[in-house]
Amino acid sequence: MLDYAITGGTVVDGTGAPGFLGDVGIRDGRIAEIVAAGAAGGGSLGEPAASTFDAEGLMVAPGIVDVHTHYDAQLYWDPYATPSNLHGVTTVFGGNCGFTLAPLRAEDGDYIRRMMARVEGMAIPALEAGAPWDWESFGEYLDGLEGRVGVNAGFLVGHCALRRYVMGPDAVEREATEHEVAEMVEVLHESITAGGLGLSTTRSSTHMDGDERPVASRLASEDELVALCTAVGAHDGTTLEGIVEGCLRGFSDEEANLLARVSAAANRPINWNVLTVTGRHRDKALHQLLPSRRAREVGGRVIALMMPVHAEMNMSLGTFCALWLIPGWSATLSLPFEKKAAALRDPARREEMLGKAKGTPFSRLTHFATYHIGDTGNPANADLEGRMVGDIARERGQDPFECLCEIAIADEFRTVLWPTPGDDGDDDWALRRELWDDPDVMLGGSDAGAHLDRMMGSSYPTRFLADCLRGRQLVPLERAVQMMTDIPAQLYGLRERGRLEPGFHADVFVFDPETVSSGPARRVWDLPGNSLRLTASSTGVRQVLVNGVVTVADGESTGALPGTVLRSGRDTQTFAAR
Repeated sequence: MLDYAITGGTVVDGTGAPGFLGDVGIRDGRIAEIVAAGAAGGGSLGEPAASTFDAEGLMVAPGIVDVHTHYDAQLYWDPYATPSNLHGVTTVFGGNCGFTLAPLRAEDGDYIRRMMARVEGMAIPALEAGAPWDWESFGEYLDGLEGRVGVNAGFLVGHCALRRYVMGPDAVEREATEHEVAEMVEVLHESITAGGLGLSTTRSSTHMDGDERPVASRLASEDELVALCTAVGAHDGTTLEGIVEGCLRGFSDEEANLLARVSAAANRPINWNVLTVTGRHRDKALHQLLPSRRAREVGGRVIALMMPVHAEMNMSLGTFCALWLIPGWSATLSLPFEKKAAALRDPARREEMLGKAKGTPFSRLTHFATYHIGDTGNPANADLEGRMVGDIARERGQDPFECLCEIAIADEFRTVLWPTPGDDGDDDWALRRELWDDPDVMLGGSDAGAHLDRMMGSSYPTRFLADCLRGRQLVPLERAVQMMTDIPAQLYGLRERGRLEPGFHADVFVFDPETVSSGPARRVWDLPGNSLRLTASSTGVRQVLVNGVVTVADGESTGALPGTVLRSGRDTQTFAAR
């Protein structure tokens, strides 16, 4: 007898093939049978099921695979990986951008927590109260999650934690010695043998630790990085992920060559986050694929991650966000309240700040007329919530930046600001659609679990499906599903996941094509320590199954924990660069 049957739905199997009416039978956590309506034998499953879900009028697809998350800590207090699970995600990969919580020496716990708070926007009270911090090795960290997760979760080994483990405080002071590199290689071998999926690293100047110093991996020599990547290639089922300065600002020849070199050394693909494009800067977008072209010349593979929808993201003049990354802005925005207020009241200072933004990739962030006011901290500003800064500025006879600063100062810099995307035109989406077909571009980059009070990227699957079905309709539904399931599953070498196919693990996403979508991003204080995060509900998500068990029903978590801690070699196979 089957454990579960999903009957009468339109099966979209993840391969890109046209959907078909059919039934899906599940036994022992795997897909036992798929029968198309009208097939020989009457089109019904060959045996009865203990439970059946009627999917008439619904789509039955593989679970979504999100390759770029930071759920490393959150899974300890939230085993369901909310809100990703509510949007059809059944598999997540953490340990990205060079940042993991292991390996860890007991004396470094505070440093790692402060680093994660700074680089990934995780609240320190949540980190302190939500996880036990009782592991040392990478294997012990994975063991702590075993049997208590509601999604499948795999983790890369972060270069920063690895370096800190071997070098201690010197990790942020200098390059490693030959002996230290050899020790890092040995610890990396141990971490991957225990289940780590590969290595992640960063060389981006935006990544500073809790002491406002460059994170450890930024001090690594290229030889150190190549040695570590070579070690990754000695293990089955591994991959690489990395961030360099050019991911945001445009790749230099040296960076393109480095990404190509490390991929070739490991014979593994390396992916980077995140490719952003605008139709008016087509050449710049295409230039961002330079590392991919270089890699193919030397036997490597470089993959650019690209979001299929805009991530909902807010800003603030009071707490760290992308505005602080504009050259020269952090010196003003990090001042104490009175000094910062005085500086932002000064027309000359505001003009100087805007001047420093011009000609940089961050200049688009200073289009303050298009920002909407979110939550405010002063009752006198309450009637401004939801309004556009440009409209308020015109009423007051001010320029938009002056108006915004006045509002924020009155709120003691607690104002939540919501930018309107400036790259939302037909030309922008036409270029994105073109790039989605490039073999070196893959959908992803949600950053789910990070920047918790600033960004909501985890709802991208339902928002993209809604756009494909009822919005811009840039790609057929079958192609959209394939790009979020089978393609990332193959890149990460997931064994028997990413498709609906007999013998594959039963990770299944059942949704209503008429209503599938995401609710708006909203602020909640539900993290440990009463910390803030953004979340979003889903609509039209009827069921999500992980390994054959229903984990989401009608948009709500069921409380089931059937997820697998994915381990390299056992749960993954090698996807080679060449």
